[in-house]
Amino acid sequence: MGLDHLQEEQQATVLKIRKRVIEAIGRNMDLYGVTLSTGHLYGLLFFADKPMTLDDMGREMEMSKTSMSTGVRTLLDLKMVNKVWSKGSRKDLYEVEYDWHQTFTDYFAIKWRKAVESNLQILRKSIEELNRLVEGLDEQADAELIHILMEDKHKVLQAEAYYKWLDRLIDTMENEEIYKLVPKEEIKEHS
Repeated sequence: MGLDHLQEEQQATVLKIRKRVIEAIGRNMDLYGVTLSTGHLYGLLFFADKPMTLDDMGREMEMSKTSMSTGVRTLLDLKMVNKVWSKGSRKDLYEVEYDWHQTFTDYFAIKWRKAVESNLQILRKSIEELNRLVEGLDEQADAELIHILMEDKHKVLQAEAYYKWLDRLIDTMENEEIYKLVPKEEIKEHS
């Protein structure tokens, strides 16, 4: 529902509250690698009562259509905004994705999974190299080097164990088992 039907003072009060929330959202969007202005754009869409075009957003935020387009593309890539269809409209319309749990999962699962796979591959290759080095050494003559290599292997194995744990954590996010361990908060209306 738009604010047009409200009295000027009522509109100002609602806009003040919304602005505070939008500012907070904007400041925290760097967690997702998003600029402050793109975070503000997300906040604008969050409070929109209907899907918006780039022109609508540009007017509201007093930004160029190019800036709006870049921001919306970023939010689309992060699955924080959805493109929607409206009968009779030839312009693209956008609305915010309200399921923040899913947005968090989509973003971090993808980022973390890439890091996990890359790092596990490197760690496993390093473990193989350390094993080959140790196998080719003389226990008596190379005792000090073997000790260093075994300490390094222990550290690499610790890192590997962490990435295996992180991989399982990502699995619990993707299959939603995480919500059995850390349930979603129920929405409680305050009086």
